[in-house]
Amino acid sequence: MAVRQALGRGLQLGRALLLRFTAKPGPAYGWGRPGPAAGWGRGERRGWFVARARGGAGPCGRAVFLAFGLGLGFIEENQAEGRRAASACQEIQAIFTQRNKLVPDPLDTRRWQGFRLEEYLIGQSIGKGCSAAVYEATMPALPQHLEVAKSIELLPGRGPDVIPRGQEEAPAAGAPAFPLAIKMMWNISAGSSSEAIFSTMSRELVPASRVALAGEYGAVAYRKSKGGPKQLAPHPNIIRVLRAFTSSVPLLPGALVDYPDVLPPRLHPEGLGHGRTLFLVMKNYPCTLRQYLRENTPSPRLATLMTLQLLEGVDHLVQQGIAHRDLKSDNILLELDADGCPWLVITDFGCCLADASIGLQLPFTSWYVDRGGNGCLMAPEVSTAHPGPRAVIDYSKADAWAVGAIAYEIFGLANPFYGQGKAHLESRSYQEAQLPALPESVPLDVRQLVRSLLQREASKRPSARVAANVLHLSLWGEDILALKNLKLDKMIGWLLQQSAATLLAIGLTEKSSVETKMKMLFLANLECDALCQAALLLCSWRAAP
Repeated sequence: MAVRQALGRGLQLGRALLLRFTAKPGPAYGWGRPGPAAGWGRGERRGWFVARARGGAGPCGRAVFLAFGLGLGFIEENQAEGRRAASACQEIQAIFTQRNKLVPDPLDTRRWQGFRLEEYLIGQSIGKGCSAAVYEATMPALPQHLEVAKSIELLPGRGPDVIPRGQEEAPAAGAPAFPLAIKMMWNISAGSSSEAIFSTMSRELVPASRVALAGEYGAVAYRKSKGGPKQLAPHPNIIRVLRAFTSSVPLLPGALVDYPDVLPPRLHPEGLGHGRTLFLVMKNYPCTLRQYLRENTPSPRLATLMTLQLLEGVDHLVQQGIAHRDLKSDNILLELDADGCPWLVITDFGCCLADASIGLQLPFTSWYVDRGGNGCLMAPEVSTAHPGPRAVIDYSKADAWAVGAIAYEIFGLANPFYGQGKAHLESRSYQEAQLPALPESVPLDVRQLVRSLLQREASKRPSARVAANVLHLSLWGEDILALKNLKLDKMIGWLLQQSAATLLAIGLTEKSSVETKMKMLFLANLECDALCQAALLLCSWRAAP
């Protein structure tokens, strides 16, 4: 029955698209500039195609119209070649943008709850960084909460209920005991007023959901004038802050040992912290990427999928005009799907550039300007920048460079920018010839892409979108890449087939696999220019001796 329903949905979609692509051109189609003429020779078509990939021409290719039969597409030539190809990409993108919904967060059913620390039961420490401590947490139903609270002695500090190890409430079958994580920021210089805390720590709120900003944060921070930090639209490979609020600092497990100096004096006589700080509630992920790689060595294909997820997340940031500026394996969280395949999310936005007034172009007028965190993985154009009256640092490809460095860890090698002695490279001074070679077991396309991402000159480096498309084509487009004469009509035909197959895969299973989710992201971000550039890169790498 499930197969029949899925095939029926694929057929319905095919019929709808067939009507769209066989209709006469009209104002509903966003026609671009004309493509190559039908009488052009092969050399002229190739030259035009290359120019298009570099951004020097309008939408190109041969026209297509679509007929889906049980989810499979076929292509026929038609008169409005280039314009129909562009429309095909737009229609595919629109379909998968609508279907690419995020998984509901654990607090969806409690939309107006969770803005007070006292509502949570807090477990043990998950970890700490240079500016915060993170604890596992849950928000039980009220009756359960009251029952548990009676049997637990609250720790000093009049904070939330804290459950010592071994006394956790028994979770429901299959559910994690602590589905949430609470991040407690350390407040040394922000003062104790909520408005001052929000202003000082506003970068942490960039990935906050709309609901997260509907409580105390929304009541205070939205009084400010426009031009503050941007709010990031949700993405499956980027963490979501589910709740944000200020509260008095409690004495949580391990605080007196792990971070006594940042506690307020009422909890530690020598503490330098203020009595109130910012708390962020997020989904609790089992481990970081670094922790996962300590115990696991993913296969080359699995490692490629993991690198692809990072590129998709970085591309989303770039499209939103945001630079993370602190990408490292400790700031990437990970969970496994039912098949044991990792799903990655980028977290910790405390160093991000998210200024609506400047976008990704940071004026670098003096050495006092913050260039971001993690100096080891700072892209060359950032680490070598010199301040001046007109100096500007372009961050549009800086995070993509960091993904190239992290890829070494994902593929089982030491990060060359973390090494020691002769193995250590510095982003300020390294030469591309010094980059260590990835193992021969890693596909050639991936090895070439990693080296390309680590090119010193940002202008020669592919964008995160192009790099992601390279991996998408390498993983699933071997048939189309094997063609001796790659033309855009064949590419569009392959895209339509991928669309049908992906929709069928979604309909046949309750939970999509990681590969299916990545295909959905690819099709939801489909853009002709970036796809052409990715195809040209792959063809040039494979043609090289």
